[in-house]
Amino acid sequence: MISSLTVEKLACTRGDRRLFDNLSFQVRAGQALAVEGSNGAGKTSLLRVLAGFLAPAAGRIVARTAEREIEDGEERGLLVGWLGHHDGLKPQLTVLEQLSFFAHLYGAKAEAALLERVGLTRQAELPCRYLSAGQRRRLALARLLVSNRPLWLLDEPFAALDTAGQILVAQLMAMHCGQGGIIIAATHDPLGLGNESLKL
Repeated sequence: MISSLTVEKLACTRGDRRLFDNLSFQVRAGQALAVEGSNGAGKTSLLRVLAGFLAPAAGRIVARTAEREIEDGEERGLLVGWLGHHDGLKPQLTVLEQLSFFAHLYGAKAEAALLERVGLTRQAELPCRYLSAGQRRRLALARLLVSNRPLWLLDEPFAALDTAGQILVAQLMAMHCGQGGIIIAATHDPLGLGNESLKL
């Protein structure tokens, strides 16, 4: 597990533009942080830097576990469960086959109960190309759960979901924090977790 994630004087540059500078915060186990800001403010870029997909222009990111401190971006990435805009689904695979692929990637088991949990039992044998945007999002949630990673980085977690789907996301986030996980979410909507917020 991860006990905290500390960001110190972080900066991010995309092209010739400095998106943010001198950004510092800390999130502890069991906490959620909502990253707010207008479109183009750098919310998604911040998540990508935290995940290790982008190198920071300046500053440091430290993930602390019970045993040690982790600063290397690639190593930190092994702690990350990612929910982004792009679902990365193979259109020809069925929902269950796709979940099995992700489970194998994470060294986990793809259980039918997991599809039931995200409301996709009836679509288990349906090729992913036939899924609606909301169903694709639900499958992305199943992938997040099967990853079993302690640090969730969520980009607009409520996007493309109906009311029932949004309630499901809220429940999953509350469960993750209740089990000692950490959530950092770029969002225009309240997370409903009594969380802190960060303005970009």
